[in-house]
Amino acid sequence: MVGGARGGARPETRLGLVRRARRTVRVLGVGYPDAHCELDFTTPLELLVAVVLSAQCTDKRVNQVTPALFARYRSAEEYAAADRTELEELIRPTGFYRNKAAAISGLAAEIVERHDGEVPGDQAELVKLPGVGRKTANVVLGDAFGVPGITVDTHFGRLVRRWGWTTEEDPVKVEHAVGALVERKDWTLLSHRTIFHGRRVCHARTPACGACLLAPQCPSFGTGPTDPVRAAKLVKGDEAEHLIGLAERVRSGERLG
Repeated sequence: MVGGARGGARPETRLGLVRRARRTVRVLGVGYPDAHCELDFTTPLELLVAVVLSAQCTDKRVNQVTPALFARYRSAEEYAAADRTELEELIRPTGFYRNKAAAISGLAAEIVERHDGEVPGDQAELVKLPGVGRKTANVVLGDAFGVPGITVDTHFGRLVRRWGWTTEEDPVKVEHAVGALVERKDWTLLSHRTIFHGRRVCHARTPACGACLLAPQCPSFGTGPTDPVRAAKLVKGDEAEHLIGLAERVRSGERLG
């Protein structure tokens, strides 16, 4: 079976999967027109540091820490020369602060030594920096440099598997599988919108299936409660009313996107 199919439906063809995936992209655009990177930054270096801090930590907590951090260290040279104790104290609220301070100092030193203090805008060079993997590189490329990239975090991987886009678990294989279904120009925004949807509607344990704008095309519909009233109580975030309203329109037969 190429993609998802409900009940006794015939297996989905590759063309059918591509069409369904691209429709999902469009519907997510209706649901989350303002989706964006939820880490605050103004430069590629700030975003890179923020992503390092976001490991095992919420974006909200990182955003509480970074204003003072970014005011104190304004360049890779300053991070590389930073007093380790001072740096650790500034980032302590994000957890694992000793490891994160070491990672920031190490990658900053590499940026100074190999890239004249400027964060490279190339994936091959980014992943050579200590502690920088494909996920981090794609976030920086997509949001700081405008280079399309697919960010496979836990939300993204969970949702694309629920949607039947892939059965892969390895993030790199997930990235390639999704990239083959979706137009390159949509990669960065798809990443943000999928992550938004995972945090607000398609939760890991109990997705709000009955209040989901993607319900008609989701092969995993029914994983969570399908009753609209019960499901609506599970929708989170400032967009909850908007998302619940869209789901009602979908249930009435309206085609979004």
